[in-house]
Amino acid sequence: MTDILVVEDNIEMGTLLCDFLKAEGYSVNHCTDGESALSAFESGARLVVLDVMLPNLDGFGVCKKIRETSNAPIIIVSAKTEKDDKLNGLILGADDYIEKPYDIEILLAKIKGIFARRYNSDVLSDGFLKIDRSKRTACKGDDLLDLTQKEFDLLSLLVENTGKTLSKDFLFNKIWGFDSFSEPQTLTVHIKWLRQKIEANPKKPEHIVTVWGVGYRYER
Repeated sequence: MTDILVVEDNIEMGTLLCDFLKAEGYSVNHCTDGESALSAFESGARLVVLDVMLPNLDGFGVCKKIRETSNAPIIIVSAKTEKDDKLNGLILGADDYIEKPYDIEILLAKIKGIFARRYNSDVLSDGFLKIDRSKRTACKGDDLLDLTQKEFDLLSLLVENTGKTLSKDFLFNKIWGFDSFSEPQTLTVHIKWLRQKIEANPKKPEHIVTVWGVGYRYER
């Protein structure tokens, strides 16, 4: 699943925004018209940054279509600044409406705020695993998993970033710390232990997958 779907027909502006978001660690998909945006959204997106004046189907139409099936956050960014336009966007289900030209750092702050409120809750649940970070418990279906502290922290980090490849260095530094005396190989060992506890076949993992030469990714 992509973190952010950017729908912007101005290629230069859209590319600039995508590059900025990628530099902040988000995975991004860029579409330049309404129809392709709806097709891309079907593949999954956690948040949509949506222009209004688009070819084929305008942003209001895209917003309306998305809201028929999803409550994913939508931020409209548009040069249409009349009160009626803003009201129309919000009535159709947009979470925010930002006028063009906009300050990219303000847009980023709004995106970060939405991600923090929507996706960084104490409970992570995807139908396969349920992780309660406040209670520090993890369940596979109805079965409580017996995890060590590091296993729990590692699994939580992977699940929180479902679909995103996380490098070995990033995972090791996040869980064990930059100044840890542990060997980097301990990450591999903990991944093996987690697979034994959640995978149907640990030798052919379907959920904690290896991205060779990079790191690991959790897939639902």
